[in-house]
Amino acid sequence: MNWVAGVDGCRAGWIVVLLRQTAGRWTHRVALCRKFAEVLALDLPPTVIAIDMPIGLLNTPQPGGRTCDQQARQLLGRRASSIFTPPTRPMLEATHYDQVRVLGLSIQSFNILPKIQEVDQLMTPALQQRVHEAHPELAFMALAGAPLQHNKKTPEGREERVRILEGVFRGVRQAFARDCLAFKRTEVAMDDVLDAYVLAWTALRISTGQANRVPGDPPVDRKGLRMEVWY
Repeated sequence: MNWVAGVDGCRAGWIVVLLRQTAGRWTHRVALCRKFAEVLALDLPPTVIAIDMPIGLLNTPQPGGRTCDQQARQLLGRRASSIFTPPTRPMLEATHYDQVRVLGLSIQSFNILPKIQEVDQLMTPALQQRVHEAHPELAFMALAGAPLQHNKKTPEGREERVRILEGVFRGVRQAFARDCLAFKRTEVAMDDVLDAYVLAWTALRISTGQANRVPGDPPVDRKGLRMEVWY
């Protein structure tokens, strides 16, 4: 089976978990890419990439953001606050928070503007057949059957997520511990690695036609990109 990848933004760039599953057994690799272009050019080219970054942006602000953001929050219930409203495409040019705060953009979304812009500059409708926006909290919800109890940045939250991943990836606890030791905490946080793992699971589900998305019939933005979230 071909490789798939889960990609999450981190302080040093992008943490990538490459996954391949054959006859019920899984193999994985972990890579740190400084730029999103490096993700697309990996030596083990993934046929499907699930990334936790907005793809497809509105041109004018809309309360609650895109339809996919609103529907994702409804699904997540108690974990709805993990879904940030993305910037509109004109906001990507902002260099100071005051420029977009008056437009309602949260500080969390402003802090990842460079990464959103990095992805948006490279994304095309053709590339979106391979690269899909996904969200780790939705993926963990799909695995667990309900929104998770604990914040991912707490010890309880990390344990909850590792335990859930063990249900689909035998030996993931030991693999996760090794992967975390491979990177400086100032560059890659432990929850970044966990998110990349579950996004790789989402990419695997997309590749086998088992994944879900919101909305079911997504609108497209002015670049022709579908505004959707997979899980």
